[in-house]
Amino acid sequence: MAFEGLSSKLQDAFKKLKGKGKLTEKDIKEAMREVKLALLEADVNFKVVKQFVSNVSSKCVGSEVLESLTPAQQVIKIVNEELTNLMGQTESKLNYADNGPTVFMLVGLQGAGKTTMCGKLALHLRKKNKKPLLVACDIYRPAAIKQLEVVGKQIDVPVFTLGDKVKAVDIAKAGIAHAKEHGQNIVIIDTAGRLHIDGELMQELEDVKAAVNPKEILLVVDSMTGQDAVNVAESFNNTLDISGVILTKLDGDTRGGAALSIRHVTQKPIKFAGIGEKMNDIEVFHPDRMASRILGMGDVLSLIEKAQQAIDEDEAKKLSDRMMNQEFNFEDFLAMMDQMKKLGPINKLMEMVPGVNSKQLEGIDFAEGEKQIAKQKAIIQSMTAKERRNPNLISSSSSRKKRIANGSGTTIQEVNKLIKGYEMAKKQMKQMKSLQKNAKKGLFGKLPFMS
Repeated sequence: MAFEGLSSKLQDAFKKLKGKGKLTEKDIKEAMREVKLALLEADVNFKVVKQFVSNVSSKCVGSEVLESLTPAQQVIKIVNEELTNLMGQTESKLNYADNGPTVFMLVGLQGAGKTTMCGKLALHLRKKNKKPLLVACDIYRPAAIKQLEVVGKQIDVPVFTLGDKVKAVDIAKAGIAHAKEHGQNIVIIDTAGRLHIDGELMQELEDVKAAVNPKEILLVVDSMTGQDAVNVAESFNNTLDISGVILTKLDGDTRGGAALSIRHVTQKPIKFAGIGEKMNDIEVFHPDRMASRILGMGDVLSLIEKAQQAIDEDEAKKLSDRMMNQEFNFEDFLAMMDQMKKLGPINKLMEMVPGVNSKQLEGIDFAEGEKQIAKQKAIIQSMTAKERRNPNLISSSSSRKKRIANGSGTTIQEVNKLIKGYEMAKKQMKQMKSLQKNAKKGLFGKLPFMS
């Protein structure tokens, strides 16, 4: 989890404050010292840390906090606000051209994940009913063009290329002309990178910028590089005047320093974050939600949005109705598991739940949980269609159970466990329906929402 160390240390610091009814200036000073150390250990730029602690301290020693009935909560509120301000206050949306295709130019060093991010951004925009075109302008890195073509094929987005013998500027211009001709309204240019910043690289990027006049120049930065990421961002911004930043690998074991420093140093917003290896693992960056996650306050809005995007609403309603009417069977069970899988790994979802912090998740073996779900799915898929629709056929037949266990690579005990879980769920649904029915008959039945 990103920010894991920082999140844990900040929560520990505030836990000490929560045990006190009233806070003194000495309490605030000690808490701010721990906050400062936590931020420095997270590789946040020291100038940013100094300014942050100064802002928080000056607000915390006011009468609003020291005389409050819940001073610890007031301190956390101030830290949350300052973290949000540090990362940009609100979501920064992409800008689109009024006429013709909108051009987005992605820049960055080699190894930051720029080519993959071009694909992720294209897929994100296609889901918003845009028609993107990927343009391969990295003519130096071996197989860079081929990689972009593979990415494009994977997400079903066209890729424009003229090979590696044509200048990047000419490819970019030809790509935009191609987009106009074929009705694509978004052009995403994958530019060349280097292992380090040099004059030749920057000159080529400046030339491409001058030739195509991009609406956005987005710097792709590896968030695991810490302070180096901030230095890279500063250099690219000074030369190209970038419009925003995309952080990659924010799901990994990153200390979070880049995310908390880049906005302050460059004064340019973080627009997106890469949160995994799959092509749909891209999130719009919300500073307020990220601050809440860091402080262990959850991120319910992102959780809801993820559910809305991943789950078919009509299908979910049908499943719900069938469950409440005790009509659901193993085919419904399978559909429900598929819906849940679309939301992503369980541990990533748990991080968004308010009050759940990384320490609470340490003892939980999420990998084992995922394995159990995979086993249950294999068992159901080893049933015949008739058995899936009528689970009672299996309950009383040891030969069917044995065949299903062999077909799924599991044991009869595991098949029995699944059947028992299904029967228990059905029983609970029956009880819920009975409660609902009784409520309607009684006092609650007179209320509008119960009728």
